[in-house]
Amino acid sequence: MRKIFIIASVAFAALTGVAQAEGVLPAKGISYSFEGPLGTFDRGQLQRGYKVYKEVCANCHSMKLMSFRNLSDKGGPEFTAEQVKALAATFTVKDGPNEDGEMFDRPGLPSDRFPSPFANDQAAKAANGGALPPDLSLITKARPGWYGTINQFFNGIGGPQYVYSVLTGYEEPDEEMAKLQPPGKSLNHYFAAGPWIGMPAPLSDDVVTYDDGTKATVDQMARDVSAFLAWTAEPKMEARKHLGFMTLLYLAVFTLMLYLVKKKIWAGVPH
Repeated sequence: MRKIFIIASVAFAALTGVAQAEGVLPAKGISYSFEGPLGTFDRGQLQRGYKVYKEVCANCHSMKLMSFRNLSDKGGPEFTAEQVKALAATFTVKDGPNEDGEMFDRPGLPSDRFPSPFANDQAAKAANGGALPPDLSLITKARPGWYGTINQFFNGIGGPQYVYSVLTGYEEPDEEMAKLQPPGKSLNHYFAAGPWIGMPAPLSDDVVTYDDGTKATVDQMARDVSAFLAWTAEPKMEARKHLGFMTLLYLAVFTLMLYLVKKKIWAGVPH
């Protein structure tokens, strides 16, 4: 019985996800408008999140699966076609070869994918102390904020919360932790491979200026960019939820019809 109890305790801990790597905290439990079976993305928040990505995150991180034209897709930031053209043109894209067989630079087009900040992975590592900044296209699906089968079944994997927690989780080490601090590393107890992270705190108040006048605090920018990254990971989320809701509604009506037909057919049959 003692062995069974121990095995059951270990299994329960694994399912509920109460334990994580030493020195690493589960993601903060913040909420988003797109959570739940009927949740939707906040268009203004996605547009603000793109601005944070472009002016802060894109300096080191790529987003290879996204094209500028996706920014006008229904269910996303829904920039106008003119806005997308203007946003794409702020980037320089290498194209070619031309008639002389040479590569050349040109302004970005809506059909272009988001350009990477570095020519290749080796250049990215060289500019970041040997660490390769991850591509952010699917980061909220690749980095869970909390663990455990039961926990994730009810609350999701917490990918957006993980991004938010890392961006807002930098802190100065105390005297004891400072003795353990590796060179060039920052203390962040929410970083999955932490608690030391090679990326310095990327956000500070007013590091960007929002077009809609929203105050650009660290908390606000972290919420906005994590929501934007949730959309890039699941750009068809709203359509999927709508289809799921309509399917459940159809099944409910169909079930009711079958029940009424059954009652009609068997109404005259003695029990």
